[in-house]
Amino acid sequence: MSALNESARAVPPLSLYVHVPWCVRKCPYCDFNSHGVGRSAELPEASYLEALIADLEADLPLAAERELVSIFIGGGTPSLMSSGFYERLLQAVASRLPLAADIEITLEANPGTLERGRFAGYRAAGINRLSLGVQSFQDAQLAALGRIHGGDDAVAAVEEARQAGFDNLNLDLMHGLPQQTPALALADLDQALSLSPEHLSWYQLTLEPNTEFHAFPPELPVEEVLWDIQDLGHERLEAAGLERYEISAYARSGRGSRHNLNYWRFGDYLGIGAGAHGKLSVPGAEGLQIQRRWKSRLPDAYLRRLDDPRGFVAGRFDIDERELPLEFAMNALRLVEGVPLSIWKAHTGRGTRALLSRLVAAREKGLLVEDADWLRASPQGLLFLNELLALIDDERASEG
Repeated sequence: MSALNESARAVPPLSLYVHVPWCVRKCPYCDFNSHGVGRSAELPEASYLEALIADLEADLPLAAERELVSIFIGGGTPSLMSSGFYERLLQAVASRLPLAADIEITLEANPGTLERGRFAGYRAAGINRLSLGVQSFQDAQLAALGRIHGGDDAVAAVEEARQAGFDNLNLDLMHGLPQQTPALALADLDQALSLSPEHLSWYQLTLEPNTEFHAFPPELPVEEVLWDIQDLGHERLEAAGLERYEISAYARSGRGSRHNLNYWRFGDYLGIGAGAHGKLSVPGAEGLQIQRRWKSRLPDAYLRRLDDPRGFVAGRFDIDERELPLEFAMNALRLVEGVPLSIWKAHTGRGTRALLSRLVAAREKGLLVEDADWLRASPQGLLFLNELLALIDDERASEG
């Protein structure tokens, strides 16, 4: 397998992802690496913190003292951990890697009463962006989703986050919920907009494999209703001043998620914690290679890795050069603005001649915007991204 020539590709920005795998109760739609522990469980904060720091230490040679532009703490429910846990973790990170002066540090939080009251401590620990997993403000819909909070809890959580000093707030909201009508979906959006979030992630419920909903599917809206919800919702959000910048992400000016933007722009990221994934540009025999790696998934197994000479890595592979166009496009084409064609070769090692010839059909089908300098999905292309990506995938067989 050949590698990209280092002179053809600059090292991209670097982020850090931290995974906290525990939650109070596993939601029936969730396919993330999360493990329900109940309300009264005592989590192994001290040992997990020790493992996270050791995990980071082991990855430091791959980071080569590169500056972190963002940190994202996801789960699970990271807000089950104390503010002191995050204060010590962020101090450990800052002592090992340089942080950008304007670094974005996001914590995912559950709006239930169990975690509220900790927000001020999280802000004092250095977390400057909060992402609240609201999903819906309707109590009946929340119950159908297996959530442990109510609509009033979500509103109260936003109010408390503001009082704690958070001026960068994301709300996660789902649509296409069991028996949801367009009116109910718009009511959720209106409630969210009344709270003036800087960012809103609005995405459709899907039935993922290995979830309870996949095994026992609920009654979801028919396709015509789903289209109505999407069209009306997009109009409502944009009219409220939230700009769509990714398939399911809306933000006020300058408030797009820096961490997710780094993902979608094919940036690098370290991943620490149980089941965390990372993507890194690392030196190879012929230049830079892109490596994907992941950590031991089950919490107990991950903690045992602390004393295992093999370390925390459960698997890794170098991305084959032939896969790079698809890998890059899968991320970049999620962005509404797309990417300039001038960076295509820098990220994929491939010329644009064969790419352009393969994408003639995409433009004819209305999946791409007509622009000689940009690779940008049309609104139709964003809806049918897999069809567009299939054309990119076919380009692997061509040279150019």
